This record gives sequence, C-alpha cells and structure tokens, in this order.
Amino acid sequence: MTNPNSIDDTADDYSRFEARLVAHDLDATRVVTADLGETTARQLVTELIDNSVVTPVPGKRVFVHEPSGTAFDSSTQLAVFHQGWTAARNADKEGE
Repeated sequence: MTNPNSIDDTADDYSRFEARLVAHDLDATRVVTADLGETTARQLVTELIDNSVVTPVPGKRVFVHEPSGTAFDSSTQLAVFHQGWTAARNADKEGE
C-alpha cells in the first residue's frame, strides 16, 4: 500500500480550523471592559450606589466596593473592577 498523498491530507487544516473556532468561542464568552466609557462607568456606579453595592466616601472622594472591600478614586476603575469581579463570580458559579 502506498503512503497517503500529503496534498490530499487535510488533518492539519481541520485542526487549525477547530483551534480557531475554540478561540472564537472563548473570545465571545469573555467580558469586555476596555470599551467602557466614562459616561457608562458613571451610570453603572450610580446604579451600584442605588443598590448598596458601592458606598461613596464624600470627604475622601472615594468609592468603596462593599462585596470586596476595595476602594477606588475613579468611577471608571470601579466600573471595570466590578464588571471583572462579577464575571469571575459568575464563572465560579458556573464551574460548580
């Protein structure tokens, strides 16, 4: 029996295609925080304050993220942190 023709062998193509699909799926499930604008961040922080998730400290101009106990001096930093923190908690719950 002769060896298979390397031109007709598509196993490597399939492996690369499958790897790209897996990478695409992972990208789709990740939380994107890089495009969080200042206005959106302020709206999110306002919602978090209304829901008692964040406590503002007026004299120090600081926001405290109550579930984690972390303090922030920027609403954008707090919003990005909260999105990541929420995504991590959700991933842990799904993994159980």
